Amino acid sequence: MSEKWRAFNPEILPMPFAVMDYELAQPIKEILTTLISNSDAGYLGKIPELPVALSQFAQLRWQWKVEPSQVKIAPDVGVGVIEIARLLINPGEKILINTPVYYNFYNWIKELRCEVVDAPLKEENLHYSLDLIEIEKCYQAGVKLHILCNPHNPVGSLYSKSDLQQLAELAMRYHVIILSDEIHAPLVYSENTFTPFLSVSDTAKEVGFAFLSATKAFNIAGLKCAQIVAQSEKNLATLNSIPTAVHSRASLFGAVASAVAYKDCHDWLNAVIRELDSSRYYLKELIEQTNLPVGYRVPDCSYFGWLDLRGAHLSGDIAQHFLDKGKIAIAPGNFYGPTGAGFIRINFATSRELIHDAMTRITKALT
Repeated sequence: MSEKWRAFNPEILPMPFAVMDYELAQPIKEILTTLISNSDAGYLGKIPELPVALSQFAQLRWQWKVEPSQVKIAPDVGVGVIEIARLLINPGEKILINTPVYYNFYNWIKELRCEVVDAPLKEENLHYSLDLIEIEKCYQAGVKLHILCNPHNPVGSLYSKSDLQQLAELAMRYHVIILSDEIHAPLVYSENTFTPFLSVSDTAKEVGFAFLSATKAFNIAGLKCAQIVAQSEKNLATLNSIPTAVHSRASLFGAVASAVAYKDCHDWLNAVIRELDSSRYYLKELIEQTNLPVGYRVPDCSYFGWLDLRGAHLSGDIAQHFLDKGKIAIAPGNFYGPTGAGFIRINFATSRELIHDAMTRITKALT
């Protein structure tokens, strides 16, 4: 069993993990079954079909032109970010993030032995956006790299094309490289538009790298495979200089499954997005029924409920509070930086029954 079902005792409802409780797409099941049936569980070698499939997927979903030659494989997005960063920055130099943000950004920067700099997102009634004025101040102060979360985890926001274009211009002006984590990009709802950072301008191509993966959207996180994209001559040279082992350390199962996901699982993905679309509003309905001081903005993307509990005035270890009083595991907002304090993140990519159970337990913990 995966970590979700091993991390806590059986009476605890595990809601913090970034995986979905849905059946795998049939083409993915079939290709993995074929590998096992053939006793083919060896090392990952050449797999040209994966960059081709990603290229076709990016064009179809986002109208983003990616050449297969602009794609490299890594074990996961974190490894990709770290390996590219190692070629661009020295220990002790500054890396910018925008909190509240995916907590592993802190771990990646620690591994690089660099300094974390924060330009928090602007928040207005739980609508989040980039604070370009604060970002420019940080760039002026010597930031070398900026790890961007696009779309954003945990707040479920998307950035406008205009903001991303302005960000690219700032990066060019101050000689900053932007590493755009786009792992949640396929999970965007129909009324919204995901904009790949590298697609917004020629300037963005000059100052950026993109990191993608099928693992979140197709629920194959444990299979370990991600893709790195560079689209300028200089950045392609950097991408092509990463160690050869970065490719071979990815999983055979992950690479094969990812190629099939991008190529053959569009109908499955569309069905999942429809299910998540319904669930994000079901969560809103349940929250409103509690009459408790819980804030929630229906997210633009992915499957996280970013719940504002600042009005509940909880103190101490919030995660332990919910374990003790509600028998539910949540991700406390302070994991995502100081601007996340007073929030929790839960995952609604599950059944209606478990979403209802989660809100029942949250309500119990708050009353």
